[in-house]
Amino acid sequence: MKKNRIVILFSLLMVIRTLTAQVNVRVQAPSEVVEGDRFRVSYVVNTQDIDDFSVGEFQGVTVDFGPSTSRSSSYSMVNGKTTSSSSTTFTYTLSAHTAGSYHVPAATVTSGGKTYKSASPAFSILPAGSSSKGASQQSQTGAAHSGTQADRMHTQNVGDKITGKDLFIAVTASKRKVFEQEAVLLTYKLYTLVNVSSLEGKMPELDGFHVQELNRQRQPELKMEHYNGKNYGTVVWSQYVVFPQQTGTLTIPEIKYEATVVQQNRSADPFDIFFGGGSMVQEVRKTVIAPAVTLQVEPLPSPKPENYSGAVGKFNISATLTPQSLKANDATTLRVTVNGTGNIKLIKAPQVDWPKDFERYDPKSEEHTSIGPSGSTGKIVFDYIAVPRHKGQYDLTPVQFCYFDPEAKQYRTLQTEAYTIDVTQGSGRSSNSSGLSKEDIQLLNSDIRYIQTSEPTYLNADSTLFASRRYWAIYAAAFLTFFATIVAFRRRLALNADVARRRTQGANKIANRRLKAARRILQQNKPEAFYDEAMRALWGYVADKLNIPTAQLTKDNVTQQLQQKNVQPEIISLFVQTLDECEFARFAPGDPAANMENIYNEAAQVITRLQDAF
Repeated sequence: MKKNRIVILFSLLMVIRTLTAQVNVRVQAPSEVVEGDRFRVSYVVNTQDIDDFSVGEFQGVTVDFGPSTSRSSSYSMVNGKTTSSSSTTFTYTLSAHTAGSYHVPAATVTSGGKTYKSASPAFSILPAGSSSKGASQQSQTGAAHSGTQADRMHTQNVGDKITGKDLFIAVTASKRKVFEQEAVLLTYKLYTLVNVSSLEGKMPELDGFHVQELNRQRQPELKMEHYNGKNYGTVVWSQYVVFPQQTGTLTIPEIKYEATVVQQNRSADPFDIFFGGGSMVQEVRKTVIAPAVTLQVEPLPSPKPENYSGAVGKFNISATLTPQSLKANDATTLRVTVNGTGNIKLIKAPQVDWPKDFERYDPKSEEHTSIGPSGSTGKIVFDYIAVPRHKGQYDLTPVQFCYFDPEAKQYRTLQTEAYTIDVTQGSGRSSNSSGLSKEDIQLLNSDIRYIQTSEPTYLNADSTLFASRRYWAIYAAAFLTFFATIVAFRRRLALNADVARRRTQGANKIANRRLKAARRILQQNKPEAFYDEAMRALWGYVADKLNIPTAQLTKDNVTQQLQQKNVQPEIISLFVQTLDECEFARFAPGDPAANMENIYNEAAQVITRLQDAF
């Protein structure tokens, strides 16, 4: 009895979910068909509770059959959670008879007392061309085309010649006459009448251009296009946005692509194919040349504004100052954000005119951009840090940003708002304890000096310095100072020599201490810290042993000095090899623990053998 109640409750929940679910109607239809083809259009409704279904009038086609109705349901349970779905599909079989562009009529569905309507996607009927022969023969047999557009491509026989009319690449440029630094979109589009299984080729390095390739988000989709009396399969294979860096007539060279075309081997024996002695298809390599493109690049108008940033496109600017009230010797940050579309990756940081009493630092930039047909779109954030040294109230003038608008063919200057910075007394010594600012000191230094009012000191005209007591005292003091300097210099040399000797003698002890630290890190299973400590032990040992400064610590320098010490070549090679393994081990596949153990043993062995060699 209890089990029956659970079943009834579950059924009621499924019914309630079905009634409350949002109903939607999807349309499944090809985007292109060929005149004379038969094809299908399906309307998929995500429910079986349908009171009424109707479709508008089809244009450019003849309805051969429909609508045929099919229903499907599914139930699933994952981790105790039950989900269900159901759908109803209405399918029409149509024949295309008039070339042109049309819309699939929208379907209207009534369910649960509510009315829902589908989208009305566009589709094209292409004129019958030479490439549609196979499709026409198919339609004569009464079969509707329901496969992909790739199914329409003609499969050649083995040995058939592939001409430039069967397979070629067209190149289009969004603009042929542009300004310097203006974005140009290059589109490389493949046209084919044959089955192409792969295509390889890329843009070469270009002089005079900054190049960015548009990322393809998904696999290229083959579409049909009527061109020169034939229905080609087309696909946009690659797109590049180029920014010309020079003026004049610039040429983007041709690109060589290698295509693989699938041909049918009609003479192959099926019996041999069954036993692996042949194949029904054969792949043929075909070179396809994408033609060169010539651009006329005009220079930017002269004269350029002094504050021109190098930006070409459309941009906006904004700024924030944090904090606006602070103490002397504390830092404030001005964040300037430039956003827009164009050559945003190539712009220079705007100039900020800080007050003279501010110590300023070079700006840091952070880029958030994506490449699109019009160029790089996004923003660049510039952070300017400055430190006021004296208290007071300071005015920060607006930051200006000048760019060139290629559509308007003129320079535009944008600017941020102005800021007032309040600086209070700080705790540092430079916080204006005397009440004078830097400007006051500079002015005082260039103005009239203070007048001395005290009684001057006069010298006796008959008194002379030579051979006097003061003369001999100065002479003796200079001699003693010279002698003391020589003694101090020699003592410093002796101390330096002693430090180098102590450093050399303690090299092994320090290296062993570092290896012990590396062993502890190994047991804690911290690969990056372990490799750093192992490399520090190796480099530190040779630096101390050979008394090499850190600035001169390179593999070549160490190898040369070890050779001068007559260290065996195999020990030197083992030292360099162990360093290389430390550098690359963190990225190596396999067991990290085993890699660290091997590195540790090799490092210990290298240090021991070097100690014996010395």
